[in-house]
Amino acid sequence: MTDHTSPTNHTNHPNHPSRRTALQAFGLGLTALSAPAFAAWPDKPIKIVVTFPPGGSSDVVARIMAEQLTKKLGQSVVVDNKPGAGGTIGGAAVAQAAPDGYTFMLSNTTPIALGPFTLDKLPYDPVESFSHVAYLGSAPLVVMANPAAPIRTLPDLEAFARKQGRLDFGSGGPGSIGHIHGELMKKSMGVNLVHVPYRGGAPMTTDLISGVIPVAIDVITSYIPFFKSGQLVPLVVTSPARSPLLPEVPTVVEFGYRRLVLENFFGLSGPAKLPTDIMARVNAACNDVLGLAEIKKRLIDLGITAVPASTATFETFVRDQVAVLGPAVKGAGVKL
Repeated sequence: MTDHTSPTNHTNHPNHPSRRTALQAFGLGLTALSAPAFAAWPDKPIKIVVTFPPGGSSDVVARIMAEQLTKKLGQSVVVDNKPGAGGTIGGAAVAQAAPDGYTFMLSNTTPIALGPFTLDKLPYDPVESFSHVAYLGSAPLVVMANPAAPIRTLPDLEAFARKQGRLDFGSGGPGSIGHIHGELMKKSMGVNLVHVPYRGGAPMTTDLISGVIPVAIDVITSYIPFFKSGQLVPLVVTSPARSPLLPEVPTVVEFGYRRLVLENFFGLSGPAKLPTDIMARVNAACNDVLGLAEIKKRLIDLGITAVPASTATFETFVRDQVAVLGPAVKGAGVKL
């Protein structure tokens, strides 16, 4: 309301209607200029870096999530495979990316809690270099053999390795979770297990089925069809309890090897200092996806137990994993 008895009704005064409108418009302009870039997020495609080659468990999970997050976030979510060095090449790429919400990593046990500790110098801090946004679930490893090998149980493997003087085992690559688990087995059993690295699970599986290698270790995800067909023999799973997918296969705990319990977790992590509202939105979207009956079934069929969780819960989980597994890797003397 304008006071006509006061000189304050001059158009140069900030309370004059026309002046006030101009200042408000100017203020809105400043607000828009100073508003954070993520106000309209996402306005371009989002990338999920997978630290292993196509076809492995991380790649499969990443593609399931990318498909669903594209629907939830209203923007394309694409998968970018950056394998190598126990997952640390892809991990380093994400740690060094801009914290703008357009680069994430399908984080799992290898690039977070194992791979970095196989190197003389950490390429990144597994906790502080990332924003750990959403926990997706976990799956055990399976130790498996070619049917022609005289190995049907974990004690068979230990006895055969001791008798032969060495036993080759394959994994999806140097520093992979299968590699690390084999080294831990070697230390726990006191036998000569010799690592044969592959560029991913697919070529390793081909050689295992053809008998080039007698034994391999990997996440359970891709191998159920080969067990059902009899092309491969599952010896043991590395979870504390038996897997619903292989209820007849015992766990390492049942054979007295509690220290060989090791599961591969799956999560979504971005660079450190991601904006909290982007983290909250991605976490909520991931939890919504994990709540879908179709997705639950797809993950269960891969041996993965989906567990929606808060960002804080996932961050605590990562800290605990690093604190436990880092020293175990160093103690086993695993080096890349």
